[in-house]
Amino acid sequence: MGEEDIARERMDFDVVIVGGGPAGLAAAIRLKQLAPEAAICLVEKGSEIGAHILSGAVIEPRALAELIPDWQAEGAPLVTPAGDDRFLFLTARRALRLPTPPQMHNSGNFVASLGDLCRWLAARAEALGVEIYPGFPAAALIEEEGRIAGVITGDMGVTKSGEKGPNYQPGMELRAAYTVLAEGCRGSLSKQAIARFGLSEGVDPPTFAIGVKELWEVPAENHRPGEITHTIGWPLDRSSYGGSFLYHFGANLISYGFVVGLDYRNPWLSPFEEMQRLKTHPAMVGHFAGGRRISYGARALVEGGLQSLPKLVFPGGILIGDSAGFLNVPKIKGTHMAMKSGMVAAEALAEALAGDRPAALARYPERLRASWLWEELRGARNIRPGFARFGLWGGLVNAALDTYVLRGRAPWTLHHPHPDHATLLPADQAPRIAYPKPDGKLTFDRLASVFISNTNHEEDQPAHLKLREPERWQAVNWQRFAAPESRYCPAGVYEAVGVEEGAPRLQINAQNCVHCKTCDIKDPTQNIDWCTPEGGGGPNYPSGM
Repeated sequence: MGEEDIARERMDFDVVIVGGGPAGLAAAIRLKQLAPEAAICLVEKGSEIGAHILSGAVIEPRALAELIPDWQAEGAPLVTPAGDDRFLFLTARRALRLPTPPQMHNSGNFVASLGDLCRWLAARAEALGVEIYPGFPAAALIEEEGRIAGVITGDMGVTKSGEKGPNYQPGMELRAAYTVLAEGCRGSLSKQAIARFGLSEGVDPPTFAIGVKELWEVPAENHRPGEITHTIGWPLDRSSYGGSFLYHFGANLISYGFVVGLDYRNPWLSPFEEMQRLKTHPAMVGHFAGGRRISYGARALVEGGLQSLPKLVFPGGILIGDSAGFLNVPKIKGTHMAMKSGMVAAEALAEALAGDRPAALARYPERLRASWLWEELRGARNIRPGFARFGLWGGLVNAALDTYVLRGRAPWTLHHPHPDHATLLPADQAPRIAYPKPDGKLTFDRLASVFISNTNHEEDQPAHLKLREPERWQAVNWQRFAAPESRYCPAGVYEAVGVEEGAPRLQINAQNCVHCKTCDIKDPTQNIDWCTPEGGGGPNYPSGM
C-alpha cells in the first residue's frame, strides 16, 4: 500500500511537537507563553497523556519552577517531599550503607507520579491553546526539498496482511514550519532523523540501559513517605553496570525498579529476572511485606551523556529531551533536563517564528550550552563511561575521584568505546545464569507482569516489531548467542519455538510489547526495528499509577 495511493487530510501549524512527555509539554507551554498566537499541535502515541509513563520518579522541580513559578499554588501533583536517602552496596546476603553521593542528594525534590505531572502540564498547555491529540502516533516524517515539513500520523485499521480493513482510516498530514521531536529514548522518528541528517557523526556511540519497574501498594504501617533507597552490587556481576531504586510515595505506594546497562556482555543475563531476585534480598524484602503489586512497566534509558549528544538541529526541526539524550546518569534524573531542553528550544522557536528563521534554531544549542543543563551534563560526563571501562570497583573509585576531588572538572573526558549491540559474548563463552522460579507473591513471571501493565494492541494489525532480514536470526541470534532477545525483552515478546523438534524459529508476540525499545538497541546485528503501532496501543497506566 504505497503512499501515493492514499488521500490524506492535511492540517497546518506553526510547530508540531511529537511526544507528550515532560520535554514536549514544557516546549509547548513555553512557546505559547512567548508566542501566544502560534499554532501548536502536540501528538502522543499513548491513549492519553501519561498512559505510557509508569509512576514513581524523583523529580527535581527546578525547571518546573522556571516554567510555572506558582506551580505549588496551581496544584501541581508533587506532594511527597523526598526524605531519607539510603545508598547500599549489596552482597548476596548483606548490605553495606555507603555515603550517598552528592549528585544523589534529594533535598528539595519530590517523589511523584510523572504520568500525573504530565497530565497536569497537558491541562496547562491546552488552556494556553495548544492542540493535543493523544492516540495519534507520528509514524513518518514529511520531507520536502531536504527539509522536514511535518509528520504523518499512523494509519488505523490496516490488517496483518497490510490490506485496508473495514475500519480503515488513513493517517493525517500534520504540516508545520518546524517539527520538534520529543519522543523519549530511542524514538522511531528521532532515529530516522539522526540517520537521515548524519546528526551523530563525530560523537561517541550512544549507550543505554533498561529500567524495569513495579508499582506496589503496601500497608500503612510499612509505608515511609519520601524514603529513597538505591543499591548497587548483587545480583549483577562485577562487570555489568546497574542497580536498583525504591521510592516510598503517595498513598501507601512504592515504586521499585532495576536498571541494567545495555552494554552488558553475558547473553544469558535477563534484566527482568535480576529485578525479581533482588526483591528477595534481606535488605529489600521488608519493603514489600504485606503489599501487593499493582502495575508493571519497562523503558530504555539514554545514558550516553555529553559525549553522545547528536547535533540537535536538523533542517526543519530540533531534538529535545531524551530524544537528544538529556539525562543525568549519576543523579538518575532526567525530567528536569527534559523540561529545560524543551523550554530552551521554545525560546529559539519563538524567535524563528518571529522572522529570524535561519539563525534562530542554530541558537538552540548555543542557549543550551549557556544553561545549567549543560553544566550538569559536563560535570557528570565521566561517571558512566568509568564503570564501562573499569568495572564496578574501578568505576566507584573513578566516580569518587571525579565527584569529591575533581568535582566534575577533570581535564580529561572518558569515552564510550562501542555501541551496546556490539558487546555480547558468544553464548558458549559466557556462564549460564540459573534464575529461581517465581513464587507469585514477591516474584513473578513476565506474562503476569505484562497483564497488570494493561498492555493491548489490536491483534489484526501489522506487527510493529520488524526483522529487517529474518534469516539473520537463525544464523546469528540463535546459533551464536542462543536467542538473547528472549531474555533481554521484559515482556516475553520474543520466543524461540520449535527447539525440541530441531527446527528453531523466532516467534514475535508483538501484542505483549510494553514499548521499552530494548530490542531496537541490543539486537546484535541491529536487525530489529521498533515502529509505532496503531494509535493507543501499548501499556495504559491510569492516573495515580
